[in-house]
Parts: sequence; C-alpha cells; structure tokens
Amino acid sequence: MRKLKLQIQISIDGFAAGPNGENDWVFLSGGDEAGLQKIVDLADSSDTLLLGSKLAKSGFMEHWQNVADNQPDGPQRTLGQLIVNMRKVVFSSTETAVNGANVEVENGDLATVVKALKNQAGKDILVYGGIDFVSSLISLNLIDEYFIFTCPVAIGSGLSIFKERKILKLESSVAYNNGKVLNKYLPV
Repeated sequence: MRKLKLQIQISIDGFAAGPNGENDWVFLSGGDEAGLQKIVDLADSSDTLLLGSKLAKSGFMEHWQNVADNQPDGPQRTLGQLIVNMRKVVFSSTETAVNGANVEVENGDLATVVKALKNQAGKDILVYGGIDFVSSLISLNLIDEYFIFTCPVAIGSGLSIFKERKILKLESSVAYNNGKVLNKYLPV
C-alpha cells in the first residue's frame, strides 16, 4: 500500500499560514541546498500529488510550470519538473476542471478516494496543501507520514492544520543552515 506523505512549512508558533493565508514568511530565512534536496527527494519518491482546490487555483500550477520551463539554471528547476510531470489530483466540491499538466479533479468522498489511491500501484502520494484540505486529511487519519519544516519565524496568529488533538511520534529531526528544522512524525 502506498503512503500518503504530508510536506508542509509552519512557523515556530505553529501556523501554516497567516490569518489571510499569507505564506511570504516561509522564505524569510532564505534557501538551503540540503533542505531543497530533501524536498526534491520527497517529490521524487512520489508519483501523485494531492491538492485542495484553493491551492490549485492560487497559481500553484502556473508557478511550477514556469519554474520547469523558464528557469533552466534555477535551484528549483528539478522540483518544478517533478511537480509538472506528476499526476495531480485536485479535490473540490464545486470545480470540475482545473488547468495544468497531468491534473484531474475529484469530487467524490475524500476518505474513499484517498484510500482507493493508496491501494493503487505506484510510488507514494504527496500532499502540500491547502490548509483546509490538509486539516481534513489529518482529521480523517489519512496521513501516514508528516514532514513538517519549522521556519525560524513567529507570525503571531494564523491558520493551523490541526483542528483537534493529534498525538504523533517523532521519527527524525534535521536542522538546516537557514534555521529551518525538518521533523518527520508518524501517527501513533
């Protein structure tokens, strides 16, 4: 069975976005080659990317297509190519189509569809967001591995991916030169 891996960036005070969805603070500490390589490795270990419709419609597809097509010497090009070429399943209760390469829209029951995806052959499944979508996956106990990058910035208030108590087991922790820390957690 394939694993569903969550990769997300949070502030040191536990928020995945500002009160209005802002995430500009994610980049305040600058890049880190080893951290970017870990993100690339996670993407490369997966062949399917799950997205909520808000993230999919926010310019996500266009951004990574631009990185893949127009930044041949950019540090994120490999990641962009992986994301563009990956199967992307966008979950929505209202949309029937979303523009982008290798994109399909799913309107069915979230738990049923994700469990069916996990049972398909292939590499693991990755989820980036958005906040409400990730919260739903967490509440339904569908996440198998949590890769949480904690950024060295406090934002004071914002949106959390956790809506109820969730006990997790720390499997590993890596600190990067830019101050970010990647903690890998498993559900208990």
